[in-house]
Amino acid sequence: MQRILEPEIMADPEQSLAYANADFSISNQSFVDHVLSNGGHRLQHVVDIGCGPCDVMVRLADACPEICITAIDGSAAMVELARRAVLAADHQSRIRLMQGYVPGLALPEHSFDAVLSKDLLHHLPDPMVLWTETQRLGRQGASVHVMDLIRPDTQQHARDIVEKVAPDAHAILCEDFYNSLCAAFTIDEINGQLEKAGLQLQVRQISDRHMLIFGTLP
Repeated sequence: MQRILEPEIMADPEQSLAYANADFSISNQSFVDHVLSNGGHRLQHVVDIGCGPCDVMVRLADACPEICITAIDGSAAMVELARRAVLAADHQSRIRLMQGYVPGLALPEHSFDAVLSKDLLHHLPDPMVLWTETQRLGRQGASVHVMDLIRPDTQQHARDIVEKVAPDAHAILCEDFYNSLCAAFTIDEINGQLEKAGLQLQVRQISDRHMLIFGTLP
């Protein structure tokens, strides 16, 4: 199946709320556990590109009392939902929220010791902007942790995954999940992107629908 683009920004408030109310606890915690198992407890200044409703970064802040996080999303509706989550968790002193887009985030170069992103890559028409911004924002030796979906072989396979994973989910969420699967990349495509960017990161399939991309910047 060829990649089918979906909207880059989840700007609709109803769609954003449906996403925020969905239970992504397993994959969100899995991502956080991966960061922690790869030196996450030593991190101090982290940027999360495409933070969504910020559940992932709230979990990371819970686990790392000394961490300072800059969490960014392109959707004003998502940033507002993230603000509520951060306030509810009492992490407003350690999680800074920004609305912004890649490339060209209003952040200084090489100012973070980790660049994180979960479930953003498939939203980008040009995935290279994420890898370019990762290189711009990360310090020498900074860790990189990216988690995203894997595109199925066919549209029917994508529908089957949605039915298996979220049979009772909100209709908006189901359609968004399907569109995201169709817009995702294959592991071979990701490896091609990394080679083009000159990044020596590992790519690992961790479930029937998720991959992890991780390593350090030179």
